[in-house]
Amino acid sequence: MSGHSKWATTKHKKAAIDAKRGKLFAKLIKNIEVAAKVGGGDPSGNPTLYDAIQKAKKSSVPADNIERAVKRGSGAESGGADWINITYEAYGPAGVALLIECLTDNRNRSASEVRIAVTRSGGTMADVGSVARLFSRKGIVTVAKSQDGKQITDLDLMEATMDCDPESINDEGEAFEIICEPNSLVEVRSAVQAAGLDYESADIAFQPSFTSAVPDAEAARKLYKILDALDDCDDVQDVYSNEDVSAEIEAELEED
Repeated sequence: MSGHSKWATTKHKKAAIDAKRGKLFAKLIKNIEVAAKVGGGDPSGNPTLYDAIQKAKKSSVPADNIERAVKRGSGAESGGADWINITYEAYGPAGVALLIECLTDNRNRSASEVRIAVTRSGGTMADVGSVARLFSRKGIVTVAKSQDGKQITDLDLMEATMDCDPESINDEGEAFEIICEPNSLVEVRSAVQAAGLDYESADIAFQPSFTSAVPDAEAARKLYKILDALDDCDDVQDVYSNEDVSAEIEAELEED
């Protein structure tokens, strides 16, 4: 998932690594198919497809899988599904807002799977619009700090993207995130490349307007259980949340 939650610290505890990798590949392939269907199968003229392919390559999706997905999406090869985008809204413990994006060929299946994943783990489904209004669509270009033995700084990225007027450059540990308006995403990504830098991903994503503090480790466990359950849903592409889990609570969870 490409949301901005901090629940990744628990993911290493899950044993089915190969299954997780397979699910990730399937989600990336879906993105490629949809991008090719909407904008055509030529990445040079379809920036959304270009970025979807680059993201798949970064995740080690085999080249022949990528090629077939492009062909299915563009209609050059049969077998492409009629994917539709659906967004569900929910609340986790402590009022944490969850925006759940699905890409599916079966609306009823997705609705059922998402509802079960949320409610069985202690969350509640929300009314349409009640959660979405708490998030804004943004372009996010992720750039690794270490590239070819060189350390990239925020100043390097500021200089590279100055003419694009990005909103902010955030330090996310091993990488920087360049935040911009959605319609500036390709321009910012291209500026990074023009500066001779590589990028990890370029996506349109949702950012929360404010965060909700998770009060204790028990609430955090319940939240992460919901997020893990959603991650197991084949139709779920991305989950965005607005939780704020303190370093002390994260440390307590690591001891579990």
